[in-house]
Formats: sequence, structure tokens, C-alpha cells
Amino acid sequence: MNMLLLALLGTICIGALGLALVPSALGGGRAEQRRKALQGDLRAKRVETAAARNRDQRRKDVQRVLKQQNDSLMARKRLTLARLLFQAGMTIKPATFIRNSIIFGVVLTLVLVLVQVPIFLAPIFGAAAAYLGPRWWVGRKRKKYQSLFLDELPNAVEAIVRGVKTGLPLNDSIRVVAKDAKEPVKSEFGRVLDQQAFGMSMTEAVGVLLDRVPLPEVNFFVVVITVQQQAGGNLSEALGNLAKVLRNRKKMKQKIKAMSSEAKASAGIIGSLPFVVGILVSLTSPTYLLPLVSSTLGHIWLGIGIIMLSAGVFVMSKMVKFEY
Repeated sequence: MNMLLLALLGTICIGALGLALVPSALGGGRAEQRRKALQGDLRAKRVETAAARNRDQRRKDVQRVLKQQNDSLMARKRLTLARLLFQAGMTIKPATFIRNSIIFGVVLTLVLVLVQVPIFLAPIFGAAAAYLGPRWWVGRKRKKYQSLFLDELPNAVEAIVRGVKTGLPLNDSIRVVAKDAKEPVKSEFGRVLDQQAFGMSMTEAVGVLLDRVPLPEVNFFVVVITVQQQAGGNLSEALGNLAKVLRNRKKMKQKIKAMSSEAKASAGIIGSLPFVVGILVSLTSPTYLLPLVSSTLGHIWLGIGIIMLSAGVFVMSKMVKFEY
């Protein structure tokens, strides 16, 4: 009886050891499967952590570049005469511009004296026109230059995207734009290539483009190129998204222009109405408005009217300008 009991216990022990050791030795047990599953989970978590770290690093790089570009744009808000001429696409030197402005003011003063404007008012009007008139003209030329650049910029970005997708380097894609695009994009991207030929990096060269055309859209393009050069990434996808953004901003600009056209027409009619009425009254009654130009009190009221009219036109022009 004792021998049977010992044999039974021995059989049970041997069976238990077999169940415990043989599957482990063969590598097909649940413990091995759990261990492999745990290793797979750890590996997946490690890959996910690395990807999240890379995303955070790229986000920090983008934020850093955006901050640098915004600081640079804030520093450029104060326009000097040389920078204003540079951004208007003009090659005239500031000294020459000032000389021509002075000549314009002197000629206008002589014309005012000849039409019998009081001698103490003619130099004031001449000096004001010599300072404000040429700067206003350069400012309009600068805005027109920037508007032409923005109209062609989405096409240029899409051309760069097509070049990058076909395997061309970024420099060669920009060279295609500098060769086939319309002005002024053609000249500006050619300037970027010239800066690179002088030894600048791509990041520094596109920074010169932002100096020339300080617009938010150009800032977006510079940020994309700068981040890609510093942190890598899919340049074609980033530039493709940028092209879509530029297209949408262009549509928004056209929509705003259409919505504000009525207010601009009203401002033009109201601003020209005093002159039209003055001309018609002078044709029908030539002596009716004569006191305005022949007496001191008339000069005072005429000046007050011009100031009030200018203030009204200025306010209406600000009302129809929108930030988008």
C-alpha cells in the first residue's frame, strides 16, 4: 500500500515537472508568448515615444522659426526711405529721390505763386506736397509691386512642388521658377539664386526675399523652407499645403475687394462732389465763389474745408481696409 502511494506521488511529481519544463524548453508556452507580447508592446511604445519626441521637436522648431520671423517683421515695420524704395522695386537712390522731391516742391511753389496764392501759403503747400506727394506715389508703387507678387506666388510654389515631386533638388526647382514665372516673382527668385551663388545658404537666401517683399504669405514660404532645411521633412507636402493656403487667401482678398467696392465708390463720389459743385457754380456764376480765393477769410475757410474733406476721405479709406 505504501509502495503504491509512493509510486503515485512519484508519477504526479514527474508529470508536474514535465508540464513545467518541457513546454518552456520547447519555447511554445504561454509564458514565452506573454514575454514576446510584452516585448512587442515595449517596442511599439518605444517607437511611438520616439515619433512623439520627433513631432514635439519639429513643433518647437516651427515655433522658434515663426518667432524669429515675427520678430524680424516687427523690426521691419519702421520703413526708411532706402527700404521703401527697395521694396517698391525701384533702383533710384535715396539722394536722387530727395533731390527730385525738392525740385517738385519748388516748381509747385512757383506755380502757386503764379496763380496768385498768398505768398505765405505757397511755400507751405509746396513743402507739404514735396514731402507727401512722392512718398505717396512710392507707397502706391510698393503696394502694386506686392500685389503683383502675391498674384503669381501660388503658381510659383506649385511649380516648386511639381519639381520636387519629380526628383529635382530645391535649387533646380527655384531655377525653373526664376526662368519661366511672371514678373516680379521671376526677378525675386532669381535674386534668391544670386544670393546662393554669392555663398549664402538657402535659409539666408530666402530671408532676402522676405526683406524685399515683407508680406505674411512670403513669411509662410520662408518658414516652410527654413524648417525643412533645419529639421527635414516632406517638402513637397508642406509646399502643397502652403499653395492651398495662398489660394484661399487670394480668394478671401478678392471677396473683400468685392464687398468693399460699394464703400469705395461712395467715398470717391463724396470726395469729388465739392470740386464738381465748385466747377459747376463757377461756370454758371463766375463771381459767386471769388471771395474764397480773393480774401483772407475765404482762404481760412477754404483751408478748413480742405482739411475736413481730407479727414473724411482718410476715415472712409480706413473703414474699407480689412485685415485677413
